[in-house]
Amino acid sequence: MNNYELMVIFTPVLSEEDYKTAQKKYTAFIKDNGGTVVHENPWGLKSLAYPIQKKTTGLYWVLEYDAPSDFNEKLKTQIRRDESILRFMATKLDKYAVEYNSRKRRGVPTGTEKVEA
Repeated sequence: MNNYELMVIFTPVLSEEDYKTAQKKYTAFIKDNGGTVVHENPWGLKSLAYPIQKKTTGLYWVLEYDAPSDFNEKLKTQIRRDESILRFMATKLDKYAVEYNSRKRRGVPTGTEKVEA
């Protein structure tokens, strides 16, 4: 099992219900294929750095999961078929990134916080 992080930008025209349904769809897909969801973080509506399909905002969603190494190709196929997704990026996490994410979720200082003078 490898650790991955998936960032998805959904089209901003989705309703709140459709946005949550899409999230559940992909978490269920991961679980059905032998993976486990470690953490999910819906960021909500954010501005895009540049227009994509004439849209300047998108609904962001970040998902951290464990899955077999051959699973990502199945996931990418599913995502590419979904017309509600503007962009996505799946990243394999090394042990340091997994530890960093774990510490950040628990509120333990990671060394990257801003210090006020």
